[in-house]
Amino acid sequence: MPQAHLRTERLDLVPLSEVHLPFLIELNSDPVVLRHLFTRALRPEETEERMHKWIRVAKETDALGKWIGFSAGEAVGLYMFEPPDNPPRTDAAELGYRLPQRHWHKGYAKEGSLELLRHGFEELGIDRVIAQTMSVNEASRATMVSVGMSFVRSFHQEFEEPLAGHADGEVEYEITRETWLEQRAG
Repeated sequence: MPQAHLRTERLDLVPLSEVHLPFLIELNSDPVVLRHLFTRALRPEETEERMHKWIRVAKETDALGKWIGFSAGEAVGLYMFEPPDNPPRTDAAELGYRLPQRHWHKGYAKEGSLELLRHGFEELGIDRVIAQTMSVNEASRATMVSVGMSFVRSFHQEFEEPLAGHADGEVEYEITRETWLEQRAG
């Protein structure tokens, strides 16, 4: 099943394609946006290489992948809903988001995440969704809690080039379909 085009009150979530490369280059050029992911901004050719890989993987992964969120025709974020890779799992989907600074604190991360959770639980039949970030990434952790996810564990990863805050480790949050449905009913 291909990725669905999804819609919320303010967002159109469009499956990632090559036409989104300029937005991805802009997004991955900001070291502040990437501070919890990489030690530096990515070069345009690195972003293009990653984009091609993401598109290829999405075609191999039933209905999961990456989306670009648009509000009033402007790209406002990259949204991820795909099989976890750290560690690799088949029992869950992993939620993620990355927004340019000009769209922080507008509720786009939460709104897009809620739609991906709804899609995953109600349309794809996924039983569990996780999200991971650095322990020091308070904004992302707050978004995870705001969409109903609960803290599961802390852990440490090894990096060739450790990021600022690396010593505090990583965190994982989760939500199950059962919890999602209970929250929706309440």
